[in-house]
Amino acid sequence: MLTRLYQWTLAKAAHRHAERWLFAISFMESSFFPIPPHPLLGLMCLARPEKALRYGFVCTLASVLGGLLGYAIGYFFFTLFGAAILDTLGLAESFPTAQCYLREYGAQIILIKGATPIPFKLITITAGFVGLPLFTFLWASIASRAFQFMIVGFLFWKFGRPIKAFIEKYLAWLSALFLVLVVGGFIAASLLTSGEGKTDKCSRATVAATAGKPLSP
Repeated sequence: MLTRLYQWTLAKAAHRHAERWLFAISFMESSFFPIPPHPLLGLMCLARPEKALRYGFVCTLASVLGGLLGYAIGYFFFTLFGAAILDTLGLAESFPTAQCYLREYGAQIILIKGATPIPFKLITITAGFVGLPLFTFLWASIASRAFQFMIVGFLFWKFGRPIKAFIEKYLAWLSALFLVLVVGGFIAASLLTSGEGKTDKCSRATVAATAGKPLSP
């Protein structure tokens, strides 16, 4: 299923409303959609390097807004359908550990985990569930998402022609790498539940240990 969704996402780069699709996919990915917008962003920047900064900004804005939806799902609707979303995406086992890290480290975890292949939706839904202060969640999300997407836009804008030539030459390999990173992100999330070789208390968190009363937003 991930492969089909990935190919469907890539196809939107050639759509006449590609920028709207970039916004939609970036928004959805922050709360429930399994495919990150990076491949689509890369292809669109490849086609129009002069608009790369704009595309990076669109991605950042949509991802942060989608993150607010994920936060709302965790805060207001976790029992209703938030837990089902995590379960469907294979992230339910990582949820207790994510709770513990967010309670202990707050914005630091969003800044670190939000800039890694670990699915951002796990962070946003969990942050809402534990009641992480909304302002903290918002500024940390902006920073982590901008780091990912704006740097891509800047590189294409600054070095568009050389990068374009390189990517066009190795597009098939790079597409395969993006897909590996998508799958790897979900694997990385599952490793949050593995306590082997780790000493911090959150690495061995369980549902029982992290089901305390949420913080006040």
